[in-house]
Amino acid sequence: MSDLRAVIRVTLLTVSCLLNFAFAETAAKVDRVPNFLFVIADDCTHRDIGCYGGQALTPNIDRLAAEGMRFTQCFQAAPMCSPTRHNIYTGLYPVKSGAYPNHTFAKDGTQSVVHYLKPHGYRVALSGKTHISPKEVFPFEYSGSNNPDLKAIDKLFSESSEARTPFCLFACSNEPHTPYTKGDPSQYDVDRITLPANFVDTPETRAEFVKYLAEVTYYDWQVGECLKLLDKYGLADNTLVVVVSEQGSSFPFAKWTCYDSGLQSALIARWPGRIQPGETAHAMVEYVDVLPTFLDAAGLDVPQVLDGRSFLPVLTGEATRHKDFVFGLMTTRGIINGSDHFGIRSVRSDKYKYIVNLTPEVKFQNACVKSESFVSWQKRAEAGDADAAGKVHRYEHRPAEELYDVTQDVLEWNNLARDPKLAAVKAELKQQLAGWMAEQGDKGAQTELEAREHQGRNRRKVAGSEETDTSKTGRNKKSANTRQ
Repeated sequence: MSDLRAVIRVTLLTVSCLLNFAFAETAAKVDRVPNFLFVIADDCTHRDIGCYGGQALTPNIDRLAAEGMRFTQCFQAAPMCSPTRHNIYTGLYPVKSGAYPNHTFAKDGTQSVVHYLKPHGYRVALSGKTHISPKEVFPFEYSGSNNPDLKAIDKLFSESSEARTPFCLFACSNEPHTPYTKGDPSQYDVDRITLPANFVDTPETRAEFVKYLAEVTYYDWQVGECLKLLDKYGLADNTLVVVVSEQGSSFPFAKWTCYDSGLQSALIARWPGRIQPGETAHAMVEYVDVLPTFLDAAGLDVPQVLDGRSFLPVLTGEATRHKDFVFGLMTTRGIINGSDHFGIRSVRSDKYKYIVNLTPEVKFQNACVKSESFVSWQKRAEAGDADAAGKVHRYEHRPAEELYDVTQDVLEWNNLARDPKLAAVKAELKQQLAGWMAEQGDKGAQTELEAREHQGRNRRKVAGSEETDTSKTGRNKKSANTRQ
């Protein structure tokens, strides 16, 4: 009997040890699975941020760059809010997902970051601006309205820390989107700021630019508050933080255009122990690459259906290049004060940008031309100011083709499309762009004319569904006069 008891005791001890080992191994594995915090602005030109050489006061973002990696060549596929956000969360380019005009929606059956991470134990949340649809494609844990809800984020971090549950949070700001009502403009001297060289220097432009810079600083404060909450719950060391600026500002030659001021984004990433502090990456990456990168960082397979590619090797210092070309498109059909249809397509290499304007005979316009700044430019032009007249005309009238050396001509002002010395460069870029469009199912002018069918207000007509665009019903409802 005593021998039997001894055997039982040994067996129980062995089982207990095995269970403890399994639990410890599981707990260690959970601890190694990273959290993700992605913070995104709204209509912020990347080069206005402090660590990108800008005039905006951005101490939190600048400090994050010192603690992590700053990308000098990050791009998005469309210079408008809604297609950009669909692009990030789905890992698909806009035409393929169906979400290419503004106020758009993804095709039924499209999967998003929630579908990819939630089955693996992640809480996947979005706090702040949405501008995505339908809910079936984006079943986030939602909080906030136009800006991140810091109380909700605090709760998420607290619960995740206590339960040792990994999270993926998208903290989505509405700043510095017009109207500029946040931040403290008195931090900036309206007479001493430097306007971009492609602006017309008017009092109205200076006044508006100062208010814009104040909102960039307000966004920086939001970034800082999110980072403080990571520290509060001891989550910083196991969290990959990515902060981006989204498309360019709503001043001329930025948002709504395929110039770098419209398509290029700031991207700063921090991941203690994995990303070396103070690094600068010159690899070309795109927003469409964010989802694959998160999956890769979590140790998960990246589905082949995704258009993006993981740039984790760049983050960890194993690679210095990522892509040879990045692509962009702009659709005016259906936007506020937009041309009935004016489609733009672009492709960019490390050195050159090639742009196709599908309807150069049409006047290019959008909400920007109704702004106080642009109206002041028009008045200057009408008064005989040649510089103002040239810039107004250049904004509203585009040639069929544009080609720029983006290393020498940052604001893309000297069009080289007719330079015979660059004929081979232009031919290669045209071929790359045509291949991308074909792969995406982008039929150019026809795709532009079909844009309204891909806007939320028409979703019921197209899909026979009662679901409507969330950006139009409740969350993020916009004023027809001020927001886009």
